[in-house]
Amino acid sequence: MKDDLILDLAKDVLDDMKAIDIDAIDVRELTSITDHMIFCTGTSNRHARSIVDRVVEKMKEISMPVLGIEGYDSGQWVLIDLGDAILHVMLRDVREFYKLEDLWSVGADFSINEN
Repeated sequence: MKDDLILDLAKDVLDDMKAIDIDAIDVRELTSITDHMIFCTGTSNRHARSIVDRVVEKMKEISMPVLGIEGYDSGQWVLIDLGDAILHVMLRDVREFYKLEDLWSVGADFSINEN
C-alpha cells in the first residue's frame, strides 16, 4: 500500500513538473535496498532541482520521510531516497551515459512506462 502511494505521488509530481521519459522498475526481486527505481529526465539543472523540490514538498505533505538527497547542487543527476522507492532525476546526457534502466531492468517488471 505504501509502495503504491509513493509511486502514485512520484508519477503525479513528475507529470505535473513535465519530467521526460518517466520509467519505474520493480526491483524487489533484484535487491533489498528498495522496492522500486524511478527514472526521469529533466530539461536543465534548474528543472531537475525543481522536480526534486516538488517531490520533497509532496512527501512532507503526506508525512512520508525523505531519507536522503544526493547530487542536488549540480542538478545533473539527483537521487532521492524515498525508502520504498529511489528516484533518479537526470539530465539527458547523464541518463544516456549511465543507462541505469538497462542495469536494473534485467528480470524486473516495469511499473510505469511513459514517454
